[in-house]
Amino acid sequence: MTTMEREAIAFSVAILLLSSTSIVPASAQAAEDPKQPSVDNPHMHLWGTDDLSSCWTHFDGNDSSGSAEGGYGEQTFGDGQQVSVDYTCSMQDTFLQDMYLNSNGTIEVDLVVNVWSGDCNQGSECKNLTLTLYRGNIQVAQKEFQAVDNNGNDEMISWDIPVDQNTTRWNKSSEEPRLQVEFSWPGYNGIDCILPFVDCSGSFRMYYENNEDGNDATVNFPVVNMTEAGPNGEGPVDGEDDEGFLPGFGLLAGLGALALASVTSRSRTEEH
Repeated sequence: MTTMEREAIAFSVAILLLSSTSIVPASAQAAEDPKQPSVDNPHMHLWGTDDLSSCWTHFDGNDSSGSAEGGYGEQTFGDGQQVSVDYTCSMQDTFLQDMYLNSNGTIEVDLVVNVWSGDCNQGSECKNLTLTLYRGNIQVAQKEFQAVDNNGNDEMISWDIPVDQNTTRWNKSSEEPRLQVEFSWPGYNGIDCILPFVDCSGSFRMYYENNEDGNDATVNFPVVNMTEAGPNGEGPVDGEDDEGFLPGFGLLAGLGALALASVTSRSRTEEH
């Protein structure tokens, strides 16, 4: 083998190694966009308009673009009217990569609401505060909160959802998370409402991430790398490392090292 041939082979091997090292984990690709979930960026933040007509989410806690400056959305209702809301907070953008969750982890929902309404008595049309989590259009969990304060006080709502086989993998472009909020109680119509200086209007408020009181407006996902979740999201695969690199990286590096060793060995033999 001539010197020129050996140099050509060595150059080809070097190109192979450089191209293989440019392959980055799927989680790292998504992490380049702060609005996307990753192991180091697992908190989904809630944003929206001041009248709750639009609510959206993403994973960048510093990007409040378009969200209400007051840090909350609120619907108001006339004297004695039913205090009723039904809206859904959806991802602003689709996922760039599938999101994988720890099969032993917990999805944590933390919100703060403020309700002013009448009481739910027998014969009244009532729907307690109900949160529903969707994976795309698939409902994965729902919880009803029966003891929500309705006297105009801020109340923290916490909901822990254990990850199961239906929530370990969230496919990009079709299975982004959505959170639905429902509530319907009668308006206040006490005898004092006949007085001209008494305001008996009702209201429902939910705080967004950019509120000034430090109230939570997040959904925390136990995000893991693809290799930690396994091919179908069941858990780690035997023999796989947990660095999150794409399959084949170790093989390419190994083949490159063998090729270099072969070139060096043959060179020495010919020189000898």
